[in-house]
Amino acid sequence: MGAFLGILFHAIGGFAAGSFYIPMNFVKNWTWETAWSVLGFAAWLFAPWVIAFLTTPDLIHVLTSTDSETMMYTFLFGMAWGVGGLTFGMSMRYLGLSLGMAVALGFTAAFGTLVPPILDGSIGDKFTTTGGLLTMAGIFMVLIGIAFIGKAGMSKEKDLALGNQENVIKEFNLIKGLGVAIFSGILSASFSFGLTAGAPMAKLSEAAGTNPRFVNNVILVVILLGGILSNYIWTMYMSAKKGTFSEFTSNTKEIEGKIVNIPLGKNYIFAALGGITWYFQFFFYGMGATYLSEKFGFASWSLHMGFIILFSTMWGIYFKEWKGISSSTKRILTIGMVILLVSFVMIGYGSFLEGAGGE
Repeated sequence: MGAFLGILFHAIGGFAAGSFYIPMNFVKNWTWETAWSVLGFAAWLFAPWVIAFLTTPDLIHVLTSTDSETMMYTFLFGMAWGVGGLTFGMSMRYLGLSLGMAVALGFTAAFGTLVPPILDGSIGDKFTTTGGLLTMAGIFMVLIGIAFIGKAGMSKEKDLALGNQENVIKEFNLIKGLGVAIFSGILSASFSFGLTAGAPMAKLSEAAGTNPRFVNNVILVVILLGGILSNYIWTMYMSAKKGTFSEFTSNTKEIEGKIVNIPLGKNYIFAALGGITWYFQFFFYGMGATYLSEKFGFASWSLHMGFIILFSTMWGIYFKEWKGISSSTKRILTIGMVILLVSFVMIGYGSFLEGAGGE
C-alpha cells in the first residue's frame, strides 16, 4: 500500500508542477523577468524555508551539521538546475512548445532517473528481482509515453499550421533546437542529482526527529538556494538591461506610447501563488519518494516527469489547446497518456514487490 501512496503523492506533485503557470495568466502588464522574480522568491526562498522550519526540528542545527562537501555539491547541482530551467524556454523557441518540451523533459527524465544508480554502481542490482524488472520496465515505459506525447505535439503543430504557416515556430531550427533541448534536459536533471547528493542531510534531519515523510525538505532549501541564485543573476540582468525595475513598485507603465495600469497587488498575489504551487511539486515529490522502496527510490524522478507531462497535457486539452487536431493526432496523444498511466502502475507495483522482499 505504501508504494501506491507514494505514487499518489507523486501525482499531486506532478499536478502542482503542471498547474503552477495558470495563476501567471492573471499577472498583467509585467515583463517576464519581473513576474519570474516574484514567482521565484515565493517558490525558491519563501516556501522552502517556511515549510522546512515547520517540518524540521532544529533546522539550523541540521544545516550547520552538514559536511561542507555535501552542502557544496547540493548547492551547485541546484545552480545547474537553475541554468537548465532558463534554457528550457530556448528549446521552445527553436522547436515549438510540444516537441521542445518532449525532448527536454525526456532527457531530464532519462538522465535524472538513470545516472545516479549508474554512478553508484547499483544499476545492475535493479534487474535481479521481479519487482526490479517491473520497475525498470515502468521507467522505460515513461520514456516511451513521453515520446508518444511529443510525437502528438509535433502532429498537433502540423495540424494547426495548415493555412497558417507564417505564424508557426518562426525561428524553427532543428539542429540548434535539439542541441539546446538536450543541454537543458541534462542540466534540469541536476535537481535529481542534488537530491542524491543531499541524502546525508535527510539522514541528519531524521536523526533530529523529523517525520520520515518530510526529511527531504531540508535538501530542498539548499538546492533551491542554488536555483534562485542562477535565476536571479539572469532576471536581474534582464531587468537592468530593459530598465524594468520600476515595475516592482509602480502602478503604471508605458506600453507602445500608452500609459497602462499595473494591478500591483494582484500581480504579487498571483505570481506568489504560482511560485508556492510550483514549490509544492517537490514537497509532495519528497513525500512520495519516502514511500517507494529504498532500492527503487530513484524511480521517483521518472514518475515526477511523467506526471508533469500528463497533467500539463490534460490542462492543454481543458484550455482547448488541442482543439482542431486530426483523429490520428488524437490517437497518438491517447496512446501516450495510456502508456504513462500504465507505467505509473508498473513502477508502483514493482516498488511494492521490492519493499515486500522482491523474489
